[in-house]
Amino acid sequence: MRHATHADFGHRLTGRAAGVPLTPEGERQAAALGRHLSGEGLTAIHTSSRERARATAEAIAQATGAPLAVVEALDEIDFGDWTGTEFATLSGQPAWDDWNNRRASARIPRGESMAEAAARIEIHVASLSMRSSERIALVTHCDMIRALVARVLGLSLDHLLRFEIGPASISRLEAGRWGARVLSLNESIGMTA
Repeated sequence: MRHATHADFGHRLTGRAAGVPLTPEGERQAAALGRHLSGEGLTAIHTSSRERARATAEAIAQATGAPLAVVEALDEIDFGDWTGTEFATLSGQPAWDDWNNRRASARIPRGESMAEAAARIEIHVASLSMRSSERIALVTHCDMIRALVARVLGLSLDHLLRFEIGPASISRLEAGRWGARVLSLNESIGMTA
């Protein structure tokens, strides 16, 4: 699932910037995710190390009792020079436009490529697929989920912006030695406090 809403949401490309907590609405979303997942028999929760993802995962762990582990493969994309930049500033810059139009081949200035980020999460999920009958929640970031879904569906990374992954949404995959398949995408649960 994607982490809940944070303080920079919609204004700034947070990336790996430190000190970006969930908003009060994000805290409500994380608690609602925990309640929603409490009956699903989670055996583990793996999370990105970013504060917004960890806070979301901690709310889920508290509600479900599943053990929590920080997994570097789930970290946000390294946005290099763009980390912390406002979207309004990035808009219209040739490198930014190139990134958004050619994710399969573009590289972030002094950052990571989409293919490198996709490989990280794909390798992690492949390693988990060897564990039969486990239900593991992965708490990560929007484009990391998009990249994984694209890889499972055989889509080009150039097409990542064709589907939405909203804050505090759930996308479900089933994985095994046979491969993986998408069961749902961008589930939005009722966000009642």
